[in-house]
Amino acid sequence: MYKLLLSWRYLRTRYIALASIVSVTLGVATLVVVNSVMSGFAHEMHARLHGILSDIVVESYETAGMPDATWHMEKIRSIVGADLEAITAVVHVPAMVNIPVPNGRSVTRPINLVGVDEKTYAQVCEFSPHLLHPENRKQLSFLLRSGGYAPGRTAFPPSGWQHRRNRVRIERDIQRHLQPSAAAESKAGQELADADTQRKIERSADFDPLSVALPQSSPQLPGSGRFDQPLGQKNDDVVRDDVPAVQLADSQVSDPFGNVPVNSNGAVFDPVKHQHTGVVLGIAIASTRHRDADGQVRDYYYCLPGDDVQITFPNASQKPTAVFDWFTVVDMYESQMSEYDSTFAFVPLRKLQEMRGMFDPEQGIYGVSSIQLKVREGANLNAIRDKLREQFPATTYPYSIQTWRDLQGPLLAAVQLETTILNILLFLIIAVAGFGILATFFMIVVEKTRDIGILKALGAPSGGVMSIFLNYGFALGVVGAIAGMALGLVFVTYINEIAGFVETLTGREVFDPTVYYFQQIPVITDVATMLWVVCGAVLIAVLASVLPALRAARLHPVEALRHE
Repeated sequence: MYKLLLSWRYLRTRYIALASIVSVTLGVATLVVVNSVMSGFAHEMHARLHGILSDIVVESYETAGMPDATWHMEKIRSIVGADLEAITAVVHVPAMVNIPVPNGRSVTRPINLVGVDEKTYAQVCEFSPHLLHPENRKQLSFLLRSGGYAPGRTAFPPSGWQHRRNRVRIERDIQRHLQPSAAAESKAGQELADADTQRKIERSADFDPLSVALPQSSPQLPGSGRFDQPLGQKNDDVVRDDVPAVQLADSQVSDPFGNVPVNSNGAVFDPVKHQHTGVVLGIAIASTRHRDADGQVRDYYYCLPGDDVQITFPNASQKPTAVFDWFTVVDMYESQMSEYDSTFAFVPLRKLQEMRGMFDPEQGIYGVSSIQLKVREGANLNAIRDKLREQFPATTYPYSIQTWRDLQGPLLAAVQLETTILNILLFLIIAVAGFGILATFFMIVVEKTRDIGILKALGAPSGGVMSIFLNYGFALGVVGAIAGMALGLVFVTYINEIAGFVETLTGREVFDPTVYYFQQIPVITDVATMLWVVCGAVLIAVLASVLPALRAARLHPVEALRHE
């Protein structure tokens, strides 16, 4: 009993012990905060990585892809069995998107063009929640919506059919004002050409004024604007907002920069009534974010849902050639992962298969680049992957079969390595506190040498004297660790408020919105990690007290009593 009483007395009365407790407290609090923030970032990253990637991906190395998607999907269903929840086929190809901007310029971006089945793609990955339009989140559609994009975001410009028609109205008004001057210039140029031709004819030796007629001016072709109107429609016709909007069934040979937009069956393409094949662009493809002179961070959009873009990509032949077409932006994708939002664009699967030539019209067989699987929760992804690899051996099939963790292995491994190194480095803070405890206990042993001699002279065994210092170290570790855990939890709970205070104090943002998508610092507190940190801190405190305790236990009573 005397051992506990002495330990408690030292803990209460020795202020030097407070420094050791504070050191342990700060070390534990730092580890709790860092682990919570790192867990939050890791969780956000895993969720966003898995959001665009399905559980398992079967991908073909060949340019033409898998020749028969239906057969492969049925084969996979029979292999996976009841563990399979959803399956879809995908075509992906590197491409370039050309976005028209005012003044006849354009913005060109490299993209990863993905052809998806609008009915099944959202079933295998978390794709729909990242779309801007609420109806597309329920069910993806490549038809342009009338409006209602990005509800709750006041900074997002009006989009959809209303935006498309307003833009066409403005462009036609501009064109209508430019047409008279253009016609006058064309007429003057034609008159000069006619006069020059007449002079050349008159100079010729066989000129006969009775047999030669002057050339007449060529009639002006319709459609000299960016978007042409249907043939026969007057320029002063009013563009109505209630015109039914449709997508032309056949591919259009139309050019938002050019003259006479018609589709393959000869019908005139009217952007007020028609749209091209729909495309969903990553929001960072169509916009840029930067800070204005007033310090406000704003998004500037090159195009919006309702605008047309040109996409160019290689076909699937043995000697690939570039093919291109115009697409209408029907929605935008915002996963808040820069790698995805700045590269991914989604179009209908059949459209991309046909343009790339990934189909056999005689047999009705379509090829795909990859097949993506979603399995039931709790299923062993590695086991399913290995079964698929056995059925599709690499020696026979040029396929890559990987889980989503395999696909993102280097990135996930880098994050895990970073977390481990941070824990090791920050644990050195507690180790420093341990050396402080070691020095403090050696001082106590020297100071209390006579007291130790009296205890041993009264019959206290060496083990009892040693346990006094071990209990003292244990008590220091427990008090410091519990206080550190409490301080760390408080800090984590109010970390965003603290970050706001730091921003106000320093005038600098913790997270620059032009670089980071995070609006708040994500934190996840793991109970097991906290217990591990607390136990580690207590263990270091106890180990630091072992050497001083051994020295005190080995003191001879007579020599201790004679100590000055």
